[in-house]
Amino acid sequence: MKRLTWSTLNAAERAQALARPEGLSSADLKEQVARLLAQVRSDGDSTLRALTRRFDGVEIGAFRVDDAEFAAAEAALPGALKQAIDESRIRIERFHRETRPHPIALSTAPGLMCERLPLPISAVGLYVPAGTAPLPSTALMLCVPARLAGCRRVALCSPPRKDGSIDPAVLYAAWSCGIREIYKLGGVQAIAAMAYGTASVPRVAKIFGPGNSYVTEAKLQVSQQSFGAAIDMPAGPSEVLVIADNTANARFVAADLLSQAEHGADSQVLLLSPCGELADSVVEAIDDLLETLPRADIARQALRHSRSICVDSLEEAVAIANDYAPEHLILNVADPRRLLLNVENAGSVFLGRYTPESLGDYTSGTNHVLPTNGHARTLSGVSVQSFQKLVTVQEASAEGLRAVGPAAITLAEAEGLEAHALAVQVRLTAIAQEGRP
Repeated sequence: MKRLTWSTLNAAERAQALARPEGLSSADLKEQVARLLAQVRSDGDSTLRALTRRFDGVEIGAFRVDDAEFAAAEAALPGALKQAIDESRIRIERFHRETRPHPIALSTAPGLMCERLPLPISAVGLYVPAGTAPLPSTALMLCVPARLAGCRRVALCSPPRKDGSIDPAVLYAAWSCGIREIYKLGGVQAIAAMAYGTASVPRVAKIFGPGNSYVTEAKLQVSQQSFGAAIDMPAGPSEVLVIADNTANARFVAADLLSQAEHGADSQVLLLSPCGELADSVVEAIDDLLETLPRADIARQALRHSRSICVDSLEEAVAIANDYAPEHLILNVADPRRLLLNVENAGSVFLGRYTPESLGDYTSGTNHVLPTNGHARTLSGVSVQSFQKLVTVQEASAEGLRAVGPAAITLAEAEGLEAHALAVQVRLTAIAQEGRP
């Protein structure tokens, strides 16, 4: 990790210190993804098979997973892994059930009732990456809130392995959530199939889930097309920012940084600390712990564009974190709740020395599908509400219309919308003629 001192940097250097890693050039990426999307939209299943053969190295007959494959996946999994999936699912269900939107109804004037109803999106598509590692936890994070939201149809896509099957842990996690519509599809072609629909994969209204730069770009492009699909967010490479003081255990901090660095070469990890000695100890611990990790080579690549930044105070560290807007923010300090009061931008926050980011990834109950690349400034992580629309309802009696109608007429006339005013006035006239109380 590159060591920097914030107070010695000028504005340009500070911006560079917080810059995310550069991926494939934007123009190349957009062109490649657009071409693949167009091919799937034009040729459907035949293109899906060709792209699966090209990118995944496997021939697929039927894309949809059948009952026998589900049974084989369950039989193949160790009992301890199934138990861990089940326990995590229960906690995720509890948190998401308690935090889901509820119907609201209130009277805003005598005789006038206004309501807000959370209604499910009818058909949603979930994308669970496989890439360098299968992610059954992502299946839980997407399937649980989709089911709690009441979506009528939930389809899931995940890349096939070389033998043509989906990772059994991913299948078991989805199955345990009640998801039965699962397709052996990955990458841009999976996003295209869900957005446009093919003979084998009916289209959905909204697509959820993280992915690499190609998947993220595909989601962005289909979300901008009238014939495409909405998306949850542009969820790209993983990132974590750790703020630590002199009470932090250097090995704890190092392990947290490595837990995100091992996601991929394009991941980014940042350490902010007013303690130079801690920063030195963290670097030493990283070197030591790397030797124990099977994904050490990936982590080392991510560490090349990661930073250890010395700050003047914890307050300055929080200000920098708000500017960076990390996907994950760890406050490994003596009084983390004091710092939390000033946090403005973060996908998910982890407080104290005993709360590794890994808990949020797997078992705490919150969701790990979070905004990256600075989108935490304006976007939230996936929740039950992500799978719903909030529809408003209003109902006025004669009394209610008399109470608020005149103001509506005045505003409509001020805007030059006479038909708006007329729609109210004809009713008020009728009420007066009927002599209603």
